[in-house]
Amino acid sequence: TWKMTSPSNFATESGHWYAPDGTPAYEVPYADPSKGFRPTTLRDAKKLGLFPSVTGIIRLAAAPGLERWKQEQVLMAALTLSRNEGESDADFISRIYRDSQEQGKKAAALGTAIHGAVESYYQGNSYLAEFKPHVDAVTQAIKERFGEQQWSAEKSFASPHGFGCKIDLIASGIVIDYKSKEFGPENLPKPYDENLMQLAANAIAAGLTTVRTANVFISRNHPGLVHLVEHSADDMARGWKMFEALLQFWKAKNA
Repeated sequence: TWKMTSPSNFATESGHWYAPDGTPAYEVPYADPSKGFRPTTLRDAKKLGLFPSVTGIIRLAAAPGLERWKQEQVLMAALTLSRNEGESDADFISRIYRDSQEQGKKAAALGTAIHGAVESYYQGNSYLAEFKPHVDAVTQAIKERFGEQQWSAEKSFASPHGFGCKIDLIASGIVIDYKSKEFGPENLPKPYDENLMQLAANAIAAGLTTVRTANVFISRNHPGLVHLVEHSADDMARGWKMFEALLQFWKAKNA
């Protein structure tokens, strides 16, 4: 058996597992039931016949945009930190690296909070007032592009191909994924291959053959700024082809 709980206040499919019926299987019980539950592992998944998440599959490919961002955080920490008197090179480098990781954790925490606020809105729940500019901008952009829809937020699916996912927003023939990033009006983000793969795999898992897909990028440092990018059918065909190759690699690697 397994347990559908989330390690944070808001849903995220990173590193998760799914039952063949689409039920999230985030945790399994300890051998000693009195200890409660623990995160599901690959070994558990094999034993229980669980499917890996879309993001878990996509992580097998290089993510140059993410790696560059991590490098920039290290460089920024090196530029802003002062060296302590008598501090060795090794200690200073270690302190620079720790500081850069802290910046990454702060960015991730803010991104999770923004994502959670948008999720809460579409689920009809309350959210912190500080995130209203983000939520308002997202909902306006989506409404302008897709009109009035009956949206379902954070709905989970599993595909007979052997993977599962949670979809940020889904309506009749529409799949949307939103992500927070640092950007301004002068440097609007462009989708990466992983964005195409995620949306294509999500659409396949949801059983949609004719589908409109879009990324909504939410600015972390300019509250109220969003950038919606709708993808073409050719984009989705390419995204699925890339994802399918990674899925076969994952299966071969973890057989």
